[in-house]
Amino acid sequence: MSLERLPIALRLAAFGGAVAVLLWLSLAPVDALPPVSFWDKAEHALAYVVLTGFGLVLFASRWRLVLGGVFLLGALIEVLQSVMGLGRQGDLIDLLADALGIAVAVGVAVLLRLVLNLRGRVT
Repeated sequence: MSLERLPIALRLAAFGGAVAVLLWLSLAPVDALPPVSFWDKAEHALAYVVLTGFGLVLFASRWRLVLGGVFLLGALIEVLQSVMGLGRQGDLIDLLADALGIAVAVGVAVLLRLVLNLRGRVT
């Protein structure tokens, strides 16, 4: 389930848009955020499942770059939150939740690939 046939500029724009949304949600002042909130760590994990999964679909052959880049983005965000104020604070546990989200996305991608490969052999 790869979209690598799309032009690279379109894929980069789509992924860049997703990164921009995550940056805004992560770095905007707390009072500027939507009032929807359940559990901070789950929100982190979910955001990174979505971002990583999207990146893996768009850039399947560059999966190492996607995983490393998304993790580094999470680390950078935590550093920025710790120095910028605006009601934000950097947290190592948030970075671990980000990493968990990345790992879940990888697990789902691997399972999907296995299922699709098995399905292709059976048919």
